[in-house]
Amino acid sequence: MKKIIFYSYLKCSTCRKAARWLENKDFEYQLIDIVKEPPSSKYLNQALEQYSEDKKKIFNTRGKVFKNLNLDIYGLSREEIIQLLLSNGKLIKRPFLIYQEKKVILGFSEIEYAKQFI
Repeated sequence: MKKIIFYSYLKCSTCRKAARWLENKDFEYQLIDIVKEPPSSKYLNQALEQYSEDKKKIFNTRGKVFKNLNLDIYGLSREEIIQLLLSNGKLIKRPFLIYQEKKVILGFSEIEYAKQFI
């Protein structure tokens, strides 16, 4: 059994689509509310490594919280980004999946999920 940790926001339709996709493919996952319990700094660091060419991909740039902050992400250090993301789970791109403890998958695309999981 391949372990999937699934950080989700209950009101997020994209998160619900991703969960349905995983369930339809008979994947089991551990569901965590991203607002109540944001991913650990370890997982956020992994995401920053994976998406190092564009740090902005880790952020939920369409959300109100992000827009209200009016951030220059590229001017922030890695530590500042992690502290910011830990301070509010709504800033993090979701769904935020950790697959086999080493791969971070952000957002939902059936094509991307099929490539990663099958």
